[in-house]
Amino acid sequence: MTTTTKLRVFDADGHIFEDERGIFGHLPGIFAGREELMRVPLFPPMDSWNRTALAVAGRLTNGSTSETYRRANFKITAKEWREFLAAAEIDGTVLFPTAALGFGRVREVDWAVALAQAYNDWMYASFTRDNPNIHAVALLPVQDPHAAARELRRAVTELGCPGGFIVAGHRRQALGDGFFDPLYEAAQELDTVLAIHAGGPGDRFDMLGPIGSRCVGHPSSLIVEMTSMMFSGVFDRFPKVRFSFMEAGVAWIVFLRERMNEAYEQWAVQAPQLKCNPDEHLASGRIFFHCEVDERIIPYAVSVLGDDCLLYASDFPHGAPEKIVREKEKFLARTDLSESTKAKLVRDNALRMYKLQG
Repeated sequence: MTTTTKLRVFDADGHIFEDERGIFGHLPGIFAGREELMRVPLFPPMDSWNRTALAVAGRLTNGSTSETYRRANFKITAKEWREFLAAAEIDGTVLFPTAALGFGRVREVDWAVALAQAYNDWMYASFTRDNPNIHAVALLPVQDPHAAARELRRAVTELGCPGGFIVAGHRRQALGDGFFDPLYEAAQELDTVLAIHAGGPGDRFDMLGPIGSRCVGHPSSLIVEMTSMMFSGVFDRFPKVRFSFMEAGVAWIVFLRERMNEAYEQWAVQAPQLKCNPDEHLASGRIFFHCEVDERIIPYAVSVLGDDCLLYASDFPHGAPEKIVREKEKFLARTDLSESTKAKLVRDNALRMYKLQG
């Protein structure tokens, strides 16, 4: 598989399919070895739709039914990831979960803390420890922000994680709530990134069916979190933390930028912790946005946001490798973006955001 240009590529957002038995083996404390925990899935579903069942029934196409997944006996291990990176000519990746995108719906705080630790230890042992071009963000138990801060410190300093991630939505408090400040303080001390990853719509859009709920749920979850964080002053109180907003494309922030600027112009008195126009934060170089490589709006997004904040993501293994490579090649051949902008989007920005070596 060859690309149409010589630009090197780094994947800002890949995924794994969790091995729950493997994660179970890393559970600490009172949960260690308790087989009864395996009677139900470790992670709650993101919403009410079984997308693998829909794919098997021919009503959805996704990576869980791709030939690569079948050949791997329905597992994606570090071996499959190494093979994909080599075939797709991608230098490296940062991994996010799949089932654990429902983690925000865990209500039991002690269980959330233990499960996050087990997931992070399993990721280290299974993917990142012996593979220098495969990295992973840490699952953070934001049900207890102080515990989340401790786990972020452990994951960064002991497991080599380039940051942590939080699932958008699925909680009672939006991420602008001061409840989460202990986690932001830890991220600022560590000089690391916190990735806000779209996690599906929960049950809010079930009336729309699986296609509609997926379409609306991902961007709406990020819209809520960004609006909350902006107007509550998170970006002002923690000026050194890098944040990324993942897996909803970039069109949503172009729309929301207009809405936030208009709101601030008229009602800034209601947001005393926001010290500047939202555009200044969006242009600060420390807030990043994943792009879908076929989005027609990217050139406009570059014109209003700049090209230092946009990220490429493969989303493997949620999509078949051949489709991912084809889309990457088409992006690299686009004529409506400069070569320097494309280089930043497919590699440079991600390395800077995660503070990884090229």
